[in-house]
Amino acid sequence: MPPHPHGPARPAALVFDVLDTLFPLGPLEWRFREAGVPRVLMARWRDHLLRDAFALALLGGERTFEDVARGSLRDITGNQIAPAAEDVVIDGLTRLEPRREAATALAAARGRGVRTAALGHGDDGDTRLLLERSGLPVEAVVGGDGLGARRPSRGPYLAAARALDVPPERLGLVTAHGWDAAGGRGAGLVTGWSAHLEGRFPSVFERPDVEGRDLAETVELMLALPEWGGRESGGDRAAGVR
Repeated sequence: MPPHPHGPARPAALVFDVLDTLFPLGPLEWRFREAGVPRVLMARWRDHLLRDAFALALLGGERTFEDVARGSLRDITGNQIAPAAEDVVIDGLTRLEPRREAATALAAARGRGVRTAALGHGDDGDTRLLLERSGLPVEAVVGGDGLGARRPSRGPYLAAARALDVPPERLGLVTAHGWDAAGGRGAGLVTGWSAHLEGRFPSVFERPDVEGRDLAETVELMLALPEWGGRESGGDRAAGVR
């Protein structure tokens, strides 16, 4: 049975994925260059990082996100990277710049009385620092460390719902990752996927409730969903809404 058997309703709160959703990782390539690591290895590092994080989510490993990020750097460089060079890359994760429409998307939610949170991968203090440096206000920050599980396991999504004091079915997830949308769906959230990173939604997952070209459109489509208790039952759905 789908998580919303009568169709998704307008969320009472929104939680935004951080890395590659609110904040592109692309500019981190220059940190690789500064660390003496070929920039072309950044994509390999990101894939390696996700692979190991997903494995730990299944195994219940207690490594922090920083542990996994640093371990992935060592692995892709054959353990040839110096600790100081590692620090250059890891520090860059708290100095990223937000996508150009990130502030607009968050402001649109706040303007409709919808509370917002950020869902990070690592320590919530690092995520909060990144948001503060970028001037992106949210009401709650949920990190990935210390939750006992990693995304796409249910725990972090349910922790976000608790942080915003809403039931999971009233929480909307905004993400640029297909795997993340699938995880949010499995936790019972209303899911919104922005196409700016992947272009096409991965075919192996069930499609999200809402699909937008970028963050601003994805949020607008989520806010255009029918009010709770007044869900549509027919096929007159807005463009972009699944």
